[in-house]
Amino acid sequence: MRRISIYVPHSAFIEAISPPYRIFNTVNDLYRASGKAPLFDVEFIGIDKNIPVQNGEYSVNINRLLHEVQHTDLVIIPALCGDLSRAIEMNKEAIPWLQRVHQNGSEMASLCIGAFLLAATGILDGKKCSTHWAYYNEFKEKYPGVELVDGSIITDEGNIYSSGGANSIWNLLLYLVEKYTDRDMAIMVAKFYAIDIDREDQKVFTIFMGQKHHQDKEILDAQQYIESHYTESLAIDELAERVNISRRSFERRFKEATDNNVMEYVRRVRMEAAKRSFEATRKNVSDVMYDVGYTDTKTFRDVFKRITGLTPIEYKNKYSKDN
Repeated sequence: MRRISIYVPHSAFIEAISPPYRIFNTVNDLYRASGKAPLFDVEFIGIDKNIPVQNGEYSVNINRLLHEVQHTDLVIIPALCGDLSRAIEMNKEAIPWLQRVHQNGSEMASLCIGAFLLAATGILDGKKCSTHWAYYNEFKEKYPGVELVDGSIITDEGNIYSSGGANSIWNLLLYLVEKYTDRDMAIMVAKFYAIDIDREDQKVFTIFMGQKHHQDKEILDAQQYIESHYTESLAIDELAERVNISRRSFERRFKEATDNNVMEYVRRVRMEAAKRSFEATRKNVSDVMYDVGYTDTKTFRDVFKRITGLTPIEYKNKYSKDN
């Protein structure tokens, strides 16, 4: 089991402390749900047993003090808060510990302006690093020996990682999830948290589960039939007849139960199948189109983009296992 140690600094942002804890535990939950053993032992570590953060608005209970941690697989340093020189001074006890565990083989990851504390250890000297764009000048002045990569969301120096500003911490965390697990798990976590900040909406991350939290048995039967026969030609009349309901009543009840009209439901089931095919196989767009019941390229492209926010080729390029 890989140990993930989140160092909780004095004077830090809570928004940078909780995401790594949540994301790696979410991976554990997903593994448990699939009958597998969890992969990560996630802990908060720090100088004191209880650490106030974000100017005292919150406090974090620490699982282990620094002197109790002789080795860990990955140390995550969240973003500092307030005056950075003062914040580094408040955390100076952690510097020799960070140096020591890194020398003993621990990987290091800084989130946003947590890079300032990591750089204060000297570990980053001669290496590339990312941080928040608003702090570039201050960082360069403090740490001229570090190669700051302007505009970079993520840097990877083998066993030292850093992220750019604000929400790009999620991009680095997702990057680490993929590095430590696989692309399928990273895609699932990305969809769960909708953490691609380059998108203006959440459509690409939506997993269509087929709304089944209702008590209409005939509509449930129709849904199950659609989901197992989506590659075939599906007509509303035939579906209504299959569950022994008039077409008018069938359409009304289907909409009430699923919040989709019948053919929109069919389209969404097909698009979800197409998304999964792009993610899990090396099939080209035409093959996937035919597999999910479409024969017209323009229609398939238009429906796919409307539902996901990306064209089929954009989605394939973004999430295919080849990339």
